[in-house]
Amino acid sequence: MDFADALSEMADIHLPAEPGIWPLAPGWWVLAALLLALLIYGAWRLHQRLQLHRRYRSALRELDKCLAALQANAGAEGPSMEQRLGYVNDVNSVLRRVALLHFEQSRVAGLSGQDWVAFIRQHDRAGRLTPALASALAEGRFAPRCDVDTQALHGMARDWIKNLYLSKIKPSAISRPSTPTRTTADHHA
Repeated sequence: MDFADALSEMADIHLPAEPGIWPLAPGWWVLAALLLALLIYGAWRLHQRLQLHRRYRSALRELDKCLAALQANAGAEGPSMEQRLGYVNDVNSVLRRVALLHFEQSRVAGLSGQDWVAFIRQHDRAGRLTPALASALAEGRFAPRCDVDTQALHGMARDWIKNLYLSKIKPSAISRPSTPTRTTADHHA
């Protein structure tokens, strides 16, 4: 047998197949796991943020309902003393429910009078809690008279709720102002 004949009977050289995408290399699995974890974390944070926004809007709606009920029941000369006392108690109730959502129950539930006002003042970033409003919130439930400015109380409560929620949603966006003015948080949400 001739050497050339033997070579002609041999099969041609075959190159190996191109490497496929499957099975994935270990680095791709690690990257996929990291991306999945990041996606889950992002979805969880988005859910938390949306839940805070929903609670925030609900608290403001409740506060606005209290004011609307006061104004709807007020006479031609404005709300009566009894209606103002009821409004102060309604606002106190909304503030307490918001506080119970954000802070430990043991820290908030037992507060009343001046302790409750001190708690509100401690978390009042807008600085709108005047002595008259503080007195109304502390003693409104048991006071025989209440000459509180309902619009000022509504504005203070609204800012208190807004700043509390925005500090949870955007912690760096809220800072304690040096003077008692409206914060830039009014432009959000």
